[in-house]
Amino acid sequence: MAAGLRGLTAPEAGGAVAATGLALLVGGTLAAVAWAAQGLGGLGPWDWRAVWFTIWQAALSATLSAVCAIPVARALARRRFPGRGILVTLLGAPFILPVIVAIMGLIAVFGRSGAVNDALRLLGLPEVSIYGWQGVILAHVFFNLPLSVRLILQGWQAIPAERFRLAEGLGFGPRDVARHLERPMLRAVLPGVWLAVFLVCLTSFTVALALGGGPRATTVELAIYQAFRFDFDLGRAASLGLIQVVLCVAAMGLARWIAIPAAFGAGLDAAHRPAAPGGWRRGSDALVITAAAGFLIWPMAAVTARGLPRIPALPPEVWEATLRSVVMALISALLALILSLLLALSLARGRLRWIETAGMLPLIASPLVLGTGLFILLRPWVAPQAMALPVTVGVNAIMALPFGLRALIPAARTLHGDYGRLADSLDLRGLARLRLLTVPRLARPLGFAGGLAAALAMGDLGVITLFAADRPTLPLQLFQLMNSYRMDDAAACAVLLMAISFGLFWIFDKGGRLA
Repeated sequence: MAAGLRGLTAPEAGGAVAATGLALLVGGTLAAVAWAAQGLGGLGPWDWRAVWFTIWQAALSATLSAVCAIPVARALARRRFPGRGILVTLLGAPFILPVIVAIMGLIAVFGRSGAVNDALRLLGLPEVSIYGWQGVILAHVFFNLPLSVRLILQGWQAIPAERFRLAEGLGFGPRDVARHLERPMLRAVLPGVWLAVFLVCLTSFTVALALGGGPRATTVELAIYQAFRFDFDLGRAASLGLIQVVLCVAAMGLARWIAIPAAFGAGLDAAHRPAAPGGWRRGSDALVITAAAGFLIWPMAAVTARGLPRIPALPPEVWEATLRSVVMALISALLALILSLLLALSLARGRLRWIETAGMLPLIASPLVLGTGLFILLRPWVAPQAMALPVTVGVNAIMALPFGLRALIPAARTLHGDYGRLADSLDLRGLARLRLLTVPRLARPLGFAGGLAAALAMGDLGVITLFAADRPTLPLQLFQLMNSYRMDDAAACAVLLMAISFGLFWIFDKGGRLA
C-alpha cells in the first residue's frame, strides 16, 4: 500500500486511502453476503415471488411516474404564473422527505379514515385500500413523480432557444412543435428517467414495510428483513441480498447505453421559452399543474394539520429518539463530507480515475444488504446489537457518499484548475490550504452535500430495523407508534421528523451559501 502511494500528493494519497477503505468495506460486506448465501437453492417459491413483485412494481411505478410527469413538465416549461419558482423548488422536497412521514401523509388522505374514503362513503361508492400492491405503487409515484418532472423539465429547458424561434418563424403549431422538438427530446430523456425511478423502486424498503408485506406485496428488501428478523435465517437473507445486488447492477448497466441522443445541436444560451398555446391547452396545463401540486402537497398538509397540535404532548421516549437521531445524522453528515471531500480533491488532480468508481460503489447495494453483510461480519466478534447505532451511522454516511461526490467533483476540478498552480507555487499545503482555499471555495457544494446527507440520515428507516429496537431512532419510533395504532402521536412524530429533516438541510445549505 505504501509503495502504491509513492509519488502521489497528499490529497491524492488521502483520496486513494479513503477509496480503498470504502471499496474494502462495500466489497467485504457483499462478499460476506455472497459467502453466506451458498447458492440460491434455499429460496422458496414465496422468495421468488418477492423477486417477481419487486421487478413488476418497480417497472409499473417507473412507467406511471414518467408518463404522469410529461404533461406536468410540459406545462411548467411553457407557462409562467405566480409561485412557479416555489413550486419547482418544492418538486425537489420529496427527495429529502423521510419516507415514513410521506407514508403517514398518504394514509391520512387515502387510508380507511382518510379524506378520500370519507368522500367515497358519502357518495355511496366502494372504498379504496392503501395497503397492498396498490399502496406500494401509489407511494412510489408520490416520491418519484417530482423527480421525473424535474428531470424532464431540464430536458425541455435544454432545447436551444433558437429551435423554438425557428419553429415560430416557420409557423409551427403545437402539434408540429411536439413532433419535431418535444418528442425527440423525450426519446432522449425518458429512458434515463425511467431507469432512475426503476432503480429507486427496486431498493424500496420502508414503503413495502408500511404499506405492503402481504404475500402479494413483498419486495426483496422486505423479504430480507423478514428472513433476518423473524426467521433469523442468515443464509436466506444473504441469498435475497445477492439477488438484490444483481438486480441493481443489471439496472445500472442498462442505464449506460439505453438513452438516445436528441441531436438538437448547440445554441447561444439565449433566454427564450416555448410558445404558450391558448384555448383548451391553457386549461389542461392549469389542470395538470393543480393536480400535481395537490397530489404532492395534500398528504403533507393533512399530516401536519393532524400532528402539529400534538407535538407538546409527545411522550419522553420520542424526545429521546429525536436527540439520538439528530446526533447520529450530524455524525453521518460529517463522515460523508470528509469522505466526499477526500475523494473529490483526489479526483480533481486527474490521475486516479478509479477513485470515482469506488465512490459510486454504494449505489449497487441497498442499506439493508450492507447491514446484512455487516451483521454477518460482526457476529463472530461482537454482539451486533451492541453496534446498532455505529453501524447505522456508518451505513448512512456511505449511502450519502455518491450524492455528495456528484455535488463536489465539478467544483473541485474547477478549484484545482483555477487555483491549483498558484497554491502550489505559494507552498500552500495541508490544513492551511484547506482552511484558506479549499473550504471557502467549496463552501456551497459542501453545504448542499452535508444538508443532503444529514436529511437522508435523519429519515432513514433501514439498518436500524435489523439491529435494534430498544434504542430506536425517530423514524423507528414513528413506525412503532403506527404499529400500536397511536395515530395522533404518530402524526405529531411525523411532523417533528419532517421539520428536523428540512431544518438540517436548510442549516447546512444556508451555511454553505453564507460562507
